[in-house]
Amino acid sequence: MLLLQAQVEQAVTEMAENPVLTEVTEVVNEMNLWDMAVKGGWIMIVLAILSVLCIYIFVERLLVISKASKVDPIFMDRIRDYVKTNELKSAINFCRVTNSPASNMIEKGLERLDRPATEVQAALDNAGNLEIAKLEKGLSIMATISSGAPMIGFLGTVLGMVKAFWEMANAGNNIDITLLSSGIYEAMVTTVGGLIVGIIAMFAYNFLVAKVDDVANTLEAQTLAFMDLKN
Repeated sequence: MLLLQAQVEQAVTEMAENPVLTEVTEVVNEMNLWDMAVKGGWIMIVLAILSVLCIYIFVERLLVISKASKVDPIFMDRIRDYVKTNELKSAINFCRVTNSPASNMIEKGLERLDRPATEVQAALDNAGNLEIAKLEKGLSIMATISSGAPMIGFLGTVLGMVKAFWEMANAGNNIDITLLSSGIYEAMVTTVGGLIVGIIAMFAYNFLVAKVDDVANTLEAQTLAFMDLKN
């Protein structure tokens, strides 16, 4: 028993003194988003600019559309009272003071209230389409970013792959697997960045389009209410 214990102690001592037998602690490099973005090259700068532009348009349009979607519940009641008392100038001034897509549209109808119903309807439709176009300003840029960002990211990947294989070709017989894996890793970063920017832009764009559709429905309801006054 004492002999076995002595042998175990001797083996432990030899492992501690021999660096070959000593347990090696493996250092694992963790993925860092900033390092990944930096390795993506100049393509990542383009994607960063597109992302900032997309966020700016989204916030700016969201504020404008949210303001446009707020409708005074007594607005049409006030307009109806002005029309019944034949105070068209007061009604027009009230629309200008309100200064909303609905009031701007109704103002065009009031200016043609003495004309045939078809002309009034056409004026309301044209004014409504103009107001919707104002709300949609900048949305085409977001749509372009949502579809273009992934393609730009893929372009960066292709360029990175070309660079990686070019370096391998110049390496001759000294080809190292880490040379290829590193090049592919850096190339794929741009694809990830392009997809992230594109997906965010797509969801933001669809959200704003839905908000604009809500405003369009509100304008349609206001048009019908105003045409009832005409009749």
